[in-house]
Amino acid sequence: MRILIVTDAWEPQVNGVVRTIKSTRRELEKMGHTVDILTPLEFKTVPCPTYPDIRLSILPKSNVINRIEKFKPDAIHIATEGPLGLAARSWAVRNDFPFTTAYHTRFPEYVHARLRVPLSWTYQYLKWFHGPAKAIMAPTHVVKHDLEQAGFKNIVLWSRGVELDIFTPRKVQRLGTRPPIFLYVGRVAVEKNIEAFLELDLPGSKWVAGEGPALPSLRAKYPKANFMGVLNQNELAEVYSSADVFVFPSKTDTFGLVLLEAMACGLPVAAYPVTGPLDVIGDAPAGALNHDLRQACLDALNLKREDALAHAQKFSWAVATGEFLNHLHPKQPADVVQQAA
Repeated sequence: MRILIVTDAWEPQVNGVVRTIKSTRRELEKMGHTVDILTPLEFKTVPCPTYPDIRLSILPKSNVINRIEKFKPDAIHIATEGPLGLAARSWAVRNDFPFTTAYHTRFPEYVHARLRVPLSWTYQYLKWFHGPAKAIMAPTHVVKHDLEQAGFKNIVLWSRGVELDIFTPRKVQRLGTRPPIFLYVGRVAVEKNIEAFLELDLPGSKWVAGEGPALPSLRAKYPKANFMGVLNQNELAEVYSSADVFVFPSKTDTFGLVLLEAMACGLPVAAYPVTGPLDVIGDAPAGALNHDLRQACLDALNLKREDALAHAQKFSWAVATGEFLNHLHPKQPADVVQQAA
């Protein structure tokens, strides 16, 4: 099957959406499908207000139409609600071409945190955007329930995986800092609630890996924290392996791929009991969930690394991609879809 994935989130961004799409493409191609990804790299872009690392495509409609019609997809998946997603949605609706969408991030909460836009406004836009989709893929049961409560229809589950050949326990590198080491990995932005972690009175050291618009202010405010910048996957695996607790302070993530990466390296998690940690960790001994984040961090110090590793090994990109494939709605008869083994 010829599958087109349209995304406004792409390189040089390093985030869960980009990693999910790349991993899904790899697994689909292993299954024998042809996958094309339409990204902002093909268009003139401008920086997103308040978040210059995100590039927004300028007037992409005609080029998007040309790309779709040239590729001749059997199925279209629209991953994001930005300019490229809008252009692909417009073409699909106008040509009565079935498509699926995904709910990767709590976009209304992010926009509210940055620009104070009322949540109701953004949810109204999202319901309009996703309305014609044959299926809206949500990463967890909690997100699915929340979307249904908000009036969304046709919600299906599409889980996530972890690359266990990369994220695996490595040789410990303490980097001369005082243990225990509490680590955050991810976008350094206001919606990630990183300051809740950096403000905690904890023993040892705090490490932060990642970049984003909040980095300069946090680095200035918390000079004792070790800000490591963007790391490649192998470097991340070494850092996960070297830390004692992975701290996930976000209250707005829909899943949190970094949770799986950390646990796959044998690193226990400390987090709030909210969407993402509740679904990924639940009551497994791989993490400590508590509304008191400091207590969660201290409790996680007593967890076994082998339990975190064992829990992460339950998640597979092959299985997650099989779910994705089964949710697609091809234009051709259903027998063009080869169900995942």
